[in-house]
Amino acid sequence: MRIREFREADWPQVWEIIQDVVRAGETFPYDPAMTEGEARVTWIEAPPGRTIVAVEGDRVLGTAKMGPNRPGAGAHISTASFMVAEASRGRGVGGALCRDATSWAKSHDYAGMQFNAVVETNRSAVELYQRHGFRILGTVPRAFAHPSRGRVGLHLMYLEF
Repeated sequence: MRIREFREADWPQVWEIIQDVVRAGETFPYDPAMTEGEARVTWIEAPPGRTIVAVEGDRVLGTAKMGPNRPGAGAHISTASFMVAEASRGRGVGGALCRDATSWAKSHDYAGMQFNAVVETNRSAVELYQRHGFRILGTVPRAFAHPSRGRVGLHLMYLEF
């Protein structure tokens, strides 16, 4: 597996991953009826942000996007989002994407990385981020409408560089 910059030819596989993750409704607060055009605008970052893919040969295993968390006076803090294809979960893809994103942010002189809305029931993501040094700063109770668990909390997570 290797991590590289997103290329236009990757889009059909990235879109497939986004569709599966968003339609499941368990980890991202995106509209499950999101169109391909809306997904593309949401996921493909313009500079100073960046979109990457984890690949094995020609197969996209996962994708991430990153950039400043806020404009202006908050632009020194980065953010990132990660999606992994269902068949590739549990193989270290998310960890590789997270390491790449934090390394990129550090190399671009961000002071830290903030995740604004990590669904508390997404234990694999919460634990992954904690293994990489992120802390839960707080939780907004009942802020995410999970399809099977009802309203659950959203964590604010942070890693200072």
